[in-house]
Amino acid sequence: MSKLSQGLYQIIIDHIPQLVSAFGLFIGFYIAGLVVKKVINSLSLAKHLNPAIVRLLGRTAKNLLILLGLITALGTLGADVSAMVAGLGLTGFALGFALKDILSNLISGILILLYEPFKLNDSIVVDKYEGKVVDINLRYTTISQAGNDVLVPNSFLFSKPISVNKS
Repeated sequence: MSKLSQGLYQIIIDHIPQLVSAFGLFIGFYIAGLVVKKVINSLSLAKHLNPAIVRLLGRTAKNLLILLGLITALGTLGADVSAMVAGLGLTGFALGFALKDILSNLISGILILLYEPFKLNDSIVVDKYEGKVVDINLRYTTISQAGNDVLVPNSFLFSKPISVNKS
């Protein structure tokens, strides 16, 4: 065995406890994320909350716990976590700026689902669009207009006056 391979072998042996604890931490956070998602999703059944909002909250909580677990595991391995967190902040800012229209529609969709200014099967008039609401999701609302489906971005609906004829 060469000195290089012997040195590499010794480094791996010396770091096995850190690797095992980092892996255990990550798996623990992953399982916690799955449990939290299940608990949040079960709330929608018990409290009769909007299922789309509850699913979004469940996925967000799970993904945040997994990200926290990854950062914690890397910190256990000796990585400079503070620089990584700062880098994530800058990356988040750049992505937020690049995806501002998508994020605007997403946030507007969440607010529409929360406040429910109109519901499925309501007839609405907004700007030049008039028809029956067929679907509401986080990105756009589908309106059936003269036999055609029109996908109206939620940010447009959230920023314009809407006339609602309840069905």
